[in-house]
This record gives sequence, C-alpha cells and structure tokens, in this order.
Amino acid sequence: MRLFFFLILNNFLVLSVLGQGFTDDKLTKSGNIRLTVSNLGLIGNAFSGKFDLEGQSSCEFPAESGIEHVFQGGLWLGCELGGTTLAVTTGAADDSRGYSTGASNFEFSAEPGSKLLERSSLRDNPLYSPDAISHQDFVSDFTDKYKIAPGGSIIMQEHNNPLGADIHMEAYNWNYSFANFFVILNFTLTNNGTEDWVNFHPGYWFDGVVRNINITQPGGSAFFNKGGNGYLDSLYAAYEFDATGDVGYTDSYVAMKFLGAEYKDSLRHPAIDTAFKVFYNTWQFRSIDPKYFYPADDQAKYGKLKAGLNYDPCWNGGGNCPISVKDFIRQPNNRSSLISIGNFARVKPGEKIQFALALVCARKKGSDPSANDSNFQKEDLIRNLNWAQITYNGEDANFNGVLDAGEDRNGDGKITRFVLPSPPDIPEVKLVAEQGKITAYWTDNSELSIDPISKQQDFEGYRIYASQTGFEVTSTEGVGASLKLIGEYDKVNGIGYDAGLDAIRLEQPVRFDGDPRSYKYALVLNEVQDGWQHAVAVTAFDSGDKINNLESLESAPLSNLKRVFPGMKPNNGFANGNPFVYPNPYYARAEWEGKSVLEEDRKLVFANLPARCEISIYTAAGDLIDRFQHSPDYKGEDIRWFKTFSDPESTVFSGGEHGWDLLSANQQLIARGIYVFAVKDLESGQIFKGNFIILK
Repeated sequence: MRLFFFLILNNFLVLSVLGQGFTDDKLTKSGNIRLTVSNLGLIGNAFSGKFDLEGQSSCEFPAESGIEHVFQGGLWLGCELGGTTLAVTTGAADDSRGYSTGASNFEFSAEPGSKLLERSSLRDNPLYSPDAISHQDFVSDFTDKYKIAPGGSIIMQEHNNPLGADIHMEAYNWNYSFANFFVILNFTLTNNGTEDWVNFHPGYWFDGVVRNINITQPGGSAFFNKGGNGYLDSLYAAYEFDATGDVGYTDSYVAMKFLGAEYKDSLRHPAIDTAFKVFYNTWQFRSIDPKYFYPADDQAKYGKLKAGLNYDPCWNGGGNCPISVKDFIRQPNNRSSLISIGNFARVKPGEKIQFALALVCARKKGSDPSANDSNFQKEDLIRNLNWAQITYNGEDANFNGVLDAGEDRNGDGKITRFVLPSPPDIPEVKLVAEQGKITAYWTDNSELSIDPISKQQDFEGYRIYASQTGFEVTSTEGVGASLKLIGEYDKVNGIGYDAGLDAIRLEQPVRFDGDPRSYKYALVLNEVQDGWQHAVAVTAFDSGDKINNLESLESAPLSNLKRVFPGMKPNNGFANGNPFVYPNPYYARAEWEGKSVLEEDRKLVFANLPARCEISIYTAAGDLIDRFQHSPDYKGEDIRWFKTFSDPESTVFSGGEHGWDLLSANQQLIARGIYVFAVKDLESGQIFKGNFIILK
C-alpha cells in the first residue's frame, strides 16, 4: 500500500525539468522490486516527477509495501585520456533535486527521441523478444560525448573532458520467487573517442535511503539522515539499512553489488580481467570531512574511483584507529555509496568493456534492533546477493572465465551469462468473484514446460495462495507477504506429499466467452467477505534435480496474482432485489480504508447493480452531487482508493458492485447527512431509488 504526496513546489520543479529534458524511464514490475530505471542509466526518481504526479515508486521493496530504498543512482567513468588529461563523467551525484538536464554531475545524454525500450522472454507477453534475457528487460543507449545537450542549447555543466564513451545498458528482472529481489544493470562501455583510456575505472554511485513513505513523507534532512551503511568485502556489495528512522516499518536492506567485468571484442586474454580490484566508498551529503568528504571536482571524483575505504588502514580498526571505518559508517547519517573497479591499464578506441552490477533488496531477519546490523540480520541479504552472482555467472559456474566440461549448456561454444534454473511455466489463471465466494481456474500449461538445465519435463504440482482479509490496510510488507498457502497438490510419484491432482481436476474443461484458453483445474474459496480485497495466486513447482544439485523450484506467486473483490453478480432488471449501499450508515475512517490520511481514499460500495447502469447521488433536498456509469468490466479505476491500496490493472470484481469515494463531481468533500441515490438500468430503463447515511 502506498500514500501519494502532492507537493506544489515539487510538482513545479518537476514540470520545469521535464519540459527541457530528454529522458525516458520505466518501472520494473516482474519481480518484487519496483525500481525506476531511466534511459541514461539512472535508477530511482529522487522522490519527484512521477513519484508525485503518477505515484511511481523510486525503489520499493517489497512491492506495494511503501518501503522505499533508493533516492537516485548513476554510472561513473574516469580515466587519463591518452595518459595525460584527467577525464571523469558522472551520471548522478549528491543533489537534493535529483536529475536535471545539464546540471552538474548529470553528464550523460541521449540522442533526441531516444527511448528506454522494453522486451520480455515470456512468450505470452506482448513484448516477447527472442533477444530478451529476463522476464522484463529495459534497453537503452546513451553517451558522454556531448558538451551541449542534444537537440537544444543546454550546456552540460562542468563536463569539460568527455571520454568519448558510448554506453549500451540492459536492465534485467525476473519473477522467479528465488530471483525476484534484484535488478541487474549490465553496461557495455565502448571507447568511441580518439584517445586511449589509460588507468580506466568504471563505477556506480547510488544514494540509498530506506524509509516507509506510508509512515514518513519524503523530504527534508530528517528523512535522509537515518541510514546506516556497510560493505561486504567478499561479495563486493555496498549496503544500507534504516538505523533510526521508521524502525519496525522498514526492516529491510538495499545493496549495490559488483558482479563482473569483461573485455569485449578485444585481442586481450583472458576475457576476464583478474588483475583489477573492487573499491568501496561512502560519504556524507556535501560533507568536507577529511575522510568521508563529497568529491566536488573531477580530481576528487577520480580519487574516489581508484581508491576505496575498504583499503583504508582503519577499515577493520585496531592500532591507532579511534573507531573502525566499518563501525563508523553503521551509525545513522545521510550518506551515498560508490562501487568502482580498476585498474584497466589501457582501453583503446573501438574496444569495449562489459560491467555488470545488481541492485539487491532483502528483508532483515529477526526482531533485534536494525542498528545492530548483525550477520544474522543479513542472512537473507547475503543469500540474495549470492543468487544475483549465480545469475551473472550463468554457464560459467565456477567463474573462471572459461567453459569447463559440462558448462556449455546451450552448445554455442561460448560463455552465456545471466542464466537461471527455471521453475515450471506460470499457470494461466482466471478468477471469478461471486457473493461470499472466489473460484480460481487454471490451465495445465505448466505441466508441459521443460527445465533449461536438466532438459527434463519435471513438473510436480500446484500451490494455491490467498491473502488474509484486510491485508492491504494492516500490513506494511506488501501483498506478497500477506499470502498464505491454502492448498498444495502434487503428482503421485514418490516425491513430495503425493496428494494427487484429482481433487482439483475438473471433470470437463471450462471455457469463458472471449477467452480461448481451456481451464482444467479449479479451487473454490468459500466464506470470503464481500467488499474486502482478497489476493489470490496459483503457482507450479517442479521435482528438483539431484544430478545438478537443484532443489525444487516454484513459479512466483506475484507473477499471476490478482486482486478479487467478492460481491453481488449483475442484477439486470432488478430481478434479484433492490440495489443497496454498504456500509450504511458510513462512518469516517472505516476499517477497510486503512491508515490513509487523504480524504480521496474514502470508499463505500453500491451493490446489487445491473450490469450496465447509471448511478446518481443527491442531497436530501434533491441537489445532484455526483453521477457515473457502471459496466461489467469495472475495475475500480475511477476512485483513488483502488489506486492507493489495490491495482486496477489486475483486479477482478463480481460485476454487480461499484465503489464511490464520497466526493462530489467537482471533487468536493460531502457533509454528513442523508443522501438519496438512483440506479437506472441502461438496458431496461427501470429506475430504483434508495438512501444512505454519512456519519463523520
């Protein structure tokens, strides 16, 4: 769930930036992270722009929890051009306003009309492409070669020595339950300048901030100065956590992990450069501290790129160190982090370097204070970081840069990276809402899938999940955390419970009008409460693979999860009685409205409606307050409550109910009192009149 804050000043600044810009951004949606990614290699949206205007997350995890993790981040490149001229290009750095075309520290640009392209490896996705790597790829090209922003006259401030770098970026995210907690950023850097890049160091800067925006509104230094920081040496991962902010409402980590780098199209061998080091830096916002200072010019930025705090004599403390660097940076402050690698001694014109990182999130384990930042608390983070590395390694299982026996799974004679074991295909699900009941139907497409590693058709069974009533207004952990297993059915083959599939298999497949699919399984959820939101998902799991040491894998519940509002079916011609309103009387701050403080997030429901009708609302004196039409494909898109606490794109209604936000047609608050409503059946022309009471 999420509260959206409309700040007039912020919107003014955002609109002025958008008017001069040429960026394009999208939101990751396949996994459990909602990360804004731009075509200039930036992540996060600085809690502005679409965050205010459209409610787009910056880096929310778990999805729909309101817990944000990143302010902004961007690529850094530094070298000595031709061995003589210092050149540093930054995609983002300390700036409370976030990205602005031509502003200092935002030195990458794209050609006019450049877009962030999207593609998917899922064959049933409209954006399917055989070139896709993940379930949702973002692809873009940008450059540092311009001193004046393309297509205009905006000067790129302090961008004095471009490297002549052209960058191809691909971002990947998956819906697998074992890999839905990271987004991979894969950059291919090409020297298209005229001089060698000598002592070249690429890096990525990001400003983490772990806060719950349902609890604390973004903005001001007090919002940003509660984070603790750390670095996991063996995993090359910089991380941040909420040390003293919304403690109890965050309980998660965010990390930026270096995955690997390779020369591309070069005569150099081996393909992986094993000589370089990974450097970690963190500094306080705009600080002049001797050690944790903000690098204000290219010389200072290059110094950060080529030397890290993880090589500082006081990194682990001891000796003459009053406090270790590790312990100091755990203390709350407003810091950002930089991961860089090098030294690439010389990159000639035309040569390429591939440089990959992962933005990784994880829940904190245990109930101890977040500020402890213990190894136990980081267990899930470490596991998630390892999964990101496994994904990058792909066929190169031992990460030695060569194909060893048995590693060339696709037989193309070269290392294929970004390869994951695969659970069965996602079941195709249709949910039907009725009064007090939800029926989940699904197809048998999962049973035909083949694992890409074992090459076996290894489907084992299905699991059905449903949320608890009121999850959207009582939980701060997102819809995924609210799901509870309500049924598991597997093949009778000596694996698992051997429960069998007969209990859910239909005697005859079911088809629905306008839907070509044949549904062969069904499960009924009875005694569900009308008007309340329920989340339902069906997954498929496999039998695992002992030969390849793979445990049983399950498709992600979030991949086909839908929200359902059980209620009355369409009541054409009022054949099933009169329409009515609930709750009636309506009391302000009704339980199902949750913690929202916005008047726009109110909701009552008109029920027992014809499939196509017009609803009019009047004062007791006969003044028209509001009028709107209902149709059988209604998804709650006309009132804010569903946008805040639900998802109209994936919502299923019963067909005979419609929500209202208790606002007039002019978006004015209505007073308490008695109101009259009229429902006109647009098919028969019949009209019914009733009333309801508003108490505040």
